[in-house]
Amino acid sequence: MHSFKCTCDIIVSNTADVVHIQNGGNSIWALPLRLFGKKVFISQDGVDWKRDKWPWYGKLYLKIASFITAHFPNEVIFDNVIAKKLFEDKFKKQFKFIPFGSEVEAGEGNTTILEEICLEKGSYYLFVGRFIPDKGLHYLVPAFKNSNSSKKLVLVGGSPNPSPYEKELLAMANDQIIFPGYIYGEDTNTLIRNAYCYIQPSDVEGLSPVVLTVMGLNVPMIVSDIDENKYAVLDTVRMFKQGDIASLTDQISYCELNYPNMVQLAQKASDRALSVFNWEKVADEHVEVFLNS
Repeated sequence: MHSFKCTCDIIVSNTADVVHIQNGGNSIWALPLRLFGKKVFISQDGVDWKRDKWPWYGKLYLKIASFITAHFPNEVIFDNVIAKKLFEDKFKKQFKFIPFGSEVEAGEGNTTILEEICLEKGSYYLFVGRFIPDKGLHYLVPAFKNSNSSKKLVLVGGSPNPSPYEKELLAMANDQIIFPGYIYGEDTNTLIRNAYCYIQPSDVEGLSPVVLTVMGLNVPMIVSDIDENKYAVLDTVRMFKQGDIASLTDQISYCELNYPNMVQLAQKASDRALSVFNWEKVADEHVEVFLNS
């Protein structure tokens, strides 16, 4: 409904010549926009119909939308090479690739958010995101509880709508696990910057903005070994076998016992983020696509 209202406003008020649609699920609005002479670009950030949060009819809709995505906009822009290849193999077409950027402002050093949650620098592991099955929190919570860590696990975010999944996570928690709710902006970056280690246990991702942010902030990280994460981090973080609680527990224990190595990896990740995932370059490449497609 939100996208429909935006589309109507663009057409009725003639507020744009170029329309950049985020997410292929919104691709149906490329049809009326193209009919009214707009240049339309769609950013597809992953293989949406594989996400477990959608019921069967949602997955069916997203598969249909992928056909519209592939054929009706002026250009499709992918932020990860895995999804790009899948679409190219499926639709026998070539698409653009532009990654996200990773630079994060240094910030003002305000740590009020740590005090509000009763945390200290280096005293906690961190996850930031939606509480949906795709994100793998049902692996992370038991893996952390099984580890030898005496630190906290801070899970920032929540379910987009009230859900049984979120209730299950809350029921699994113990005194070491903190749910501060949604936190935004610089406060989120402060939590990342001061974390002992960031953990991204996802089953499905695009090119994760939060992973790139963690890399740019020079923070040790553990991620699942899905292809999208492998592309982003290469050999600069520790990985666990997707969906394997014991494997994730082992990586948390490794982090506890080999932290100097984790810090060295974080520096490699930061170097990669700032050289490969550069916002200035990302912006220039988008402008070039908008002008020439």
